[in-house]
Amino acid sequence: MATASVPATAAHDGQVQVWEDGCSLCAEPGIPPPAGAAVRYAVGSGVTRRMAPPPPPRNDLPLYRPLRIYTSDPSASRLDGATATVNVPYEVLHSGPAGRLFKVDTEDACTGERYAPTDLDAPLPLVSGGYDPSPSDPRFHHQMVYAVCCNVYSSFRAALGRDLAWGFGREADTGRLILRPHAFQGLNAYYDKAAGALCFGYDKAQDVRGAIRMLPGEYVFSCLSHDVVAHELTHAILDGLRCNFSVPSGPDVPAFHEAFADLVAIFQRLSYRDMVRSAIARGHGEPGQVAGLGELARQLSFAAGAGRGLRDAVDGNTLRQYDPALDAHALGNVLVAAVFDAFLIVFRRKTARYLRLATSGTGILPAGELPHELAELLAVRVSRLASQFLSLIIRAIDYCPPVDIRFGEFLRAMITADRELVPDDPWAYREALIDAFLRRGIVPRGVSTSSEQTLVWKPPRISLPLLAGLSFAELRFAGDPACAADPKELLRQADALGRCIVRPELANEFGLVLSDTPGIALAQPPVVESIRSARRIGPDGQIVFDLVAEVIQECRVQPEDGGPAYPVWGGSTVILDPNGALRYVISKSVAGAGRLKRRQDFLGSEAAARYWRNEQGEYQLKSSVLKSMCL
Repeated sequence: MATASVPATAAHDGQVQVWEDGCSLCAEPGIPPPAGAAVRYAVGSGVTRRMAPPPPPRNDLPLYRPLRIYTSDPSASRLDGATATVNVPYEVLHSGPAGRLFKVDTEDACTGERYAPTDLDAPLPLVSGGYDPSPSDPRFHHQMVYAVCCNVYSSFRAALGRDLAWGFGREADTGRLILRPHAFQGLNAYYDKAAGALCFGYDKAQDVRGAIRMLPGEYVFSCLSHDVVAHELTHAILDGLRCNFSVPSGPDVPAFHEAFADLVAIFQRLSYRDMVRSAIARGHGEPGQVAGLGELARQLSFAAGAGRGLRDAVDGNTLRQYDPALDAHALGNVLVAAVFDAFLIVFRRKTARYLRLATSGTGILPAGELPHELAELLAVRVSRLASQFLSLIIRAIDYCPPVDIRFGEFLRAMITADRELVPDDPWAYREALIDAFLRRGIVPRGVSTSSEQTLVWKPPRISLPLLAGLSFAELRFAGDPACAADPKELLRQADALGRCIVRPELANEFGLVLSDTPGIALAQPPVVESIRSARRIGPDGQIVFDLVAEVIQECRVQPEDGGPAYPVWGGSTVILDPNGALRYVISKSVAGAGRLKRRQDFLGSEAAARYWRNEQGEYQLKSSVLKSMCL
């Protein structure tokens, strides 16, 4: 049966729809479909959304632009590595600064004043690593948000091996993310998807004399907190990677968004060697004992009167336990604690031999100051391990189901992503993760044992056709496999996948349901939401190429008891090898065991009231859901 993709100009609600009526096609903009035609599948607007390609490399330009930042916030001591110089990938900048990915908005929304744009190509900042770190200099505020955002984006790009597109559809300003360091009055920050912006607030601190180096009434800027900037940018990046993760379809979904952003902020901060070295010395070689190392947004939280960091990755006297009744931040903190616990376990395994060498075999450090050489060695290990864990959790996003993410599924995604790249796992990273999750009551559904072999995602259950049109021999790139040639090529790839997923005998494998499925009032055609290449480099230098795609289907359920109708989503993450073979189909069907019941129970809970409202007998999503995921 012939099919063809409708040109992007014929999209409805940002989607390119593919019609069929026997051999009849509707492929022209403005022409209605033939009588009796039905939508077979749609191509989401996210397929063709991509970054402006980078300019070709030039030998006369440097590789990096050194810029100074705060590694935590202005309240930290310089002796504890409060500032660092980071190497931001070099690009020709306009005043603002404004580059290919980010543009700083210099307006102060509280006063209406517009500060002079920061020119990082001016002679003084160009030769001195940018402007001096200072809470009172707006030019440094602009530099701080730009540098940290570039650094975090580079970590994602290195882990996934491709350019990442934003999740917002705003075409203005060449698709750059707007950074607003002085967006509102308040000790908070948020990602505004509608505006395509990160918004940072500022306000006066409460009287916390003696608790932290901060004056009563001092202005505190969220844009100067490394954790806050990294956290909010992660929300924006994750929204581009998994658009449906911003739909709070269950208790774990908003909690995962918060936890993932916290983890990226923590592991990114641990890459700053001087700060880590000082912390290791204070903790006498044990990072888990360092007060503040696992805390987030310490200054901002103290300024608001909390008396402690906003959240802490290290458990207290009792292990945090998974409880779906917790609010999103508290529930997300359980996931953060589990991953950070695994990080500490692996760190101890990797450094035990150094401690034995330093202590004549006992492994117990004597009282007193830690030797400088040992502190330096341990700091190097912490930073390297943090970078490895950061790459691991980022790569795992490609192995998550595209809808209704649960913590147990993220564990399986991490196990699979790590096993794909490091099959032997000599330091038992995966075992540490499994144990840390189980200790906190995070148990994946549908598995019979807690072994690594059981938790790793399995290949397709049935024989699936080889998609020759999606083999790397047929793909067209803009020079680099990280960049597709053009939107037309991306539409072609989505069409090749779409033709496969709509075959009735394969619907169940891709997590899709047919229109006559019991309990489903309306099943929309599936949407190929994204398709992109992935390039991963293993520890021994091997390079793994894949093609990763999302297929999402929205359905409407009308409960038999007459309760409000509600939407529910299903679909699959599809991973193809360079030959076009489907290696993994990570599916989550609307008709899966207990899914509709769990969805209905959640909508009736107190936690769901923050995101959903019953309007005229149907649950509808409140606006600005991502904006509500503030600190």
